[in-house]
Amino acid sequence: MGNKRRRERNVNPQPFLATEESMAVSRNRSRPPKRHQEHEQMILNKLSDKILKEAFKQQKEIVDEQNDELNVDGIRFYAVQVSASRDNSENIDDFAGFSETRSQFDDYEDQINEEDEKLLEAFLSKDVGPQPTLGDVIAARIKEQDINMSSEARPTPKLDSSVIEHYKAMGKLLSTYTSGKLPKGFKHIPAMSCWEEVLYLTEPEKWSPAAVYQATRIFASNMNSKRAERFYKLVLLPRVREDIRKHKRLHFELFQTLKKALYKPAAFNKGILFPLFKSGNCNLREAVIVGSVVQKMSIPRDHSSVALLRLAEMDYCGTTSYIIKLFIDKKHALPHRVLDALVTHFMRFLDDSRVMPVIWHQTLLAFVQRYRHDLRKEDKDNLNQLMQKQRHYLVTPEILRELNLSRNRGEKDHDNMLMSSVSVINKTVEEDRFDIPEVPMEEDD
Repeated sequence: MGNKRRRERNVNPQPFLATEESMAVSRNRSRPPKRHQEHEQMILNKLSDKILKEAFKQQKEIVDEQNDELNVDGIRFYAVQVSASRDNSENIDDFAGFSETRSQFDDYEDQINEEDEKLLEAFLSKDVGPQPTLGDVIAARIKEQDINMSSEARPTPKLDSSVIEHYKAMGKLLSTYTSGKLPKGFKHIPAMSCWEEVLYLTEPEKWSPAAVYQATRIFASNMNSKRAERFYKLVLLPRVREDIRKHKRLHFELFQTLKKALYKPAAFNKGILFPLFKSGNCNLREAVIVGSVVQKMSIPRDHSSVALLRLAEMDYCGTTSYIIKLFIDKKHALPHRVLDALVTHFMRFLDDSRVMPVIWHQTLLAFVQRYRHDLRKEDKDNLNQLMQKQRHYLVTPEILRELNLSRNRGEKDHDNMLMSSVSVINKTVEEDRFDIPEVPMEEDD
């Protein structure tokens, strides 16, 4: 009997104390939280909401990026400056090619008219040589370094034999590349001092369209603007023009490559846009395809201003009006220097005896409609004089109407119009208290 009581005492030596503790715990649980506890709970809730919103935002960005890469459902690309090369290198390994169900012709085929193409050919330069490629530049550089070198089809740069064999074998792989991982050695090319010679060994003119796209992704991310410009001018632009010349359209992957090249707008302008229209032989098909990229992508205002300034100062080749109109339609607030250059560009055709194409008149109309209030009075007088020489029965009246119904640069609305509107608003209402209209009254029954 005593052992039993001793055993119960060991199991619960202070039963009343335990009961009080349990009652205290229950009382604490039933008490409402204090003020500082509520404040901390609100902070935690707000913080958790912010974290969830940020997580959803990042998840949406990841999904949008994947959709952009696969080009699903026609989602537009947005120009984003790629600065983190590590992230891009990881995405390169996950490239699975483009969707086979997507049309490779995009929507620029409907904008090309054979009659307009023949009309614009009259403005092209016929004595322009072929577009220089990376192979031409490197071959000429090798021959300058070694005068005694015998003339061979493709001279080899003076590099280590193992490097030459490695990148020549890589070039054969890139000629049949469709999707998947690229060789690791290819990703190191942008960091090399002799990157042009190494790239020359891979024979870029034989790359598959998917390899050109992947190379543009790597070089646009890991190269500075000057090196990217060289790659665009010597590799990408000749490849695009050759594909258009052969197939009368551009391969879908090469079209996506031009979009990817716009991640560096300055390099795109100097490496693709300016050499193409400065060559003097850019036909309508090439202008429409490159212009489709410019139209779809977002370009910063400063780069658009520089592009318009340089295009306005170039020798006119017919298709220049088309690309100028696309930049004008972006409706950027242009500096006065660019506007003056555009006026000078149009005034060059004052004494031109050629019949200007319709796109020239449409470009002038778009310019006047958008920037009519930013033009000087002498500019408008000159454009009115130009319209007497270069006329179009439908477009010219609209241009003259826009010029005549607009104010000049630096001017505001006329003072008399402003005063008349103020006087009408502030005019007091005059009433005759004795002139009260009669009100019909109902007769009592």
